[in-house]
Amino acid sequence: MSQYRVLDAAGVSDWLAADARLRVLLGGAPSGWRVRDVADGNLNSVFLVDGPGGGVCVKQALPYVRVAGESWPLDVDRARYEAAYFARVAPFVGGLAPEIFRFDPELRAIAMEKLEPHIILRKGLIAGDRYARVASEVAEYVAQTSVHTSDLAAPFETRAKDLALFSGNVALQRISVDLIFLDPFAVSERNKILPALEPWAERLRDDLDLKAAVAGFRIAYLTKAQSLLHGDLHSGSIMVTPDQTKVIDGEFAWVGPSGFDVGNFIAHLVMAWFAKPFHGGDARDIAACREALEADIIEFWRRFRARFLEIAARATASGEALPASHFQGTAGSARLGELLTTHVDDILRDAVGFLALKMIRRIVGFAQVADFLVIADETAQATAKARALGFARSLLLEPQVYRQPGDLLTALKRFDVAGLTPGDRV
Repeated sequence: MSQYRVLDAAGVSDWLAADARLRVLLGGAPSGWRVRDVADGNLNSVFLVDGPGGGVCVKQALPYVRVAGESWPLDVDRARYEAAYFARVAPFVGGLAPEIFRFDPELRAIAMEKLEPHIILRKGLIAGDRYARVASEVAEYVAQTSVHTSDLAAPFETRAKDLALFSGNVALQRISVDLIFLDPFAVSERNKILPALEPWAERLRDDLDLKAAVAGFRIAYLTKAQSLLHGDLHSGSIMVTPDQTKVIDGEFAWVGPSGFDVGNFIAHLVMAWFAKPFHGGDARDIAACREALEADIIEFWRRFRARFLEIAARATASGEALPASHFQGTAGSARLGELLTTHVDDILRDAVGFLALKMIRRIVGFAQVADFLVIADETAQATAKARALGFARSLLLEPQVYRQPGDLLTALKRFDVAGLTPGDRV
């Protein structure tokens, strides 16, 4: 790391100018390029650079957590895993991810496609905007990556390379394990708990049935190496326009249970649903926004399941898990279909648990979501969060109830009238 340094605006311009391809892409002289610092995430520095010929985005891993400062050091090598992740999935996801132009292993900096006029999906949802394509396109992205980086489609030699590479991403995985699976269920200085939610925090720490369920999903996360995960697939890691969806921020990449990415995306739609009535505005607009979120939950689940089965049925010729040569003829094809259906339904069962854990982590843990934080009135914010916590707890304690996406919607309505404390009946 001897050549590493944190880039400022001038340093970004110099770095881009040293690359012939990027110099041509931007056009003109570097002195005329416009460099903007647009970082608003938790970890990295991000710059948008515009020249007369075009624009690029530059992302650099900082040696600490950006929102916490130098008191929380963090391995800059996470940029290497992000670049490797997008290179690995690019053949399958196409235009659903940004094009990567350059990765600098010394500076841990990535130059990639500039996404404009795209906005972060979460910001659009808070504003009440509707993105009709996002659920189906994110489902397509997750289905493609879940199949093609799994034993269903990839030779075991390729899978071994994935495991060897991404198992080194331990700094980011320590964050995931701590913030998702450990901190919310213990006393931790990183937790952020509203006073009105202290009874909930106590219940999360003391409920043995709940913690046993959490342990099961923690074990699955650490041991169920099904496919290459994005690892942080939420509404803040997706950029959108009405006509296009792009998945960004792959630095949490990890080989793990395929249901993790599925559950993470749904969790943020659910939190947006619980928060929406407290954002203000016309009651009819609020109802329309929530109906759109409900439709997105249904569409994402169903589209992921259908596309997973379609892609997997075609991909088994190259994979090791269910080789097509073992399932010849009409009967063999039918049995293969049954096995794939069992597999994808197992992924969706896992997704329900990870959905719950991602919600709990974002409500009482570190790095909470703007969907709730923009609610200025503390009692209103606590009420929205308490309802979401009740929903999440039910997913963990009653998983048999949640087999179809419609089951999630039924529960949303049930917990939408819950009170502030864990003991409130719904």
